[in-house]
Amino acid sequence: MDKPCRSDQESTSIRARYEREGSQGFYERHGASYRNPHEPIIVKSLDVACRKWTLDLSNVLDLAAGSGEVTLAIRALGAKKVHGVDPYTWAAYESRTGQPAAQLSFADIAGGALNRARYSLIVASFALHLCEKSRLPALMYELSRISPRLLVLTPHKRPEIRRDWGWELVEEQIVERVRSRLYRAVQAD
Repeated sequence: MDKPCRSDQESTSIRARYEREGSQGFYERHGASYRNPHEPIIVKSLDVACRKWTLDLSNVLDLAAGSGEVTLAIRALGAKKVHGVDPYTWAAYESRTGQPAAQLSFADIAGGALNRARYSLIVASFALHLCEKSRLPALMYELSRISPRLLVLTPHKRPEIRRDWGWELVEEQIVERVRSRLYRAVQAD
């Protein structure tokens, strides 16, 4: 029987820590040294998405930015400006990308903390499924007010993002079991 690759072992280890500490507890304790074990597939998924879809990379928000894997990949694909947001891994993000990350949580953003900002694209990678279900509609609505496009990378079918929260699915693609979903902001009826 083959041994699991290091990335699979790290992923399992993080999942076990989530179960023991909760996702918030995990990031509070380990955020400064966090590295996403799925970085290679995230980079590949972003590359495929940028080749398949016309994405405006002029001013990108890296939501729940981790240690900057999306920021670095998007920069390599030609992004002009990338802004990171993460309340727990901001130190790892700054160390790796050379730029600060806003220390805002999903709750802060759902409460309007970014309501004066405008982005050409928001990228949420391996994160939105961690948002409390009760907070997700307000978060999605606030994000729809600050960007016309949202790209969600997830290893799950979760979260389900509904039209009445401000977004409609444009298209989905799957690269090595990672779903990339492109959403368009819709105006309230």
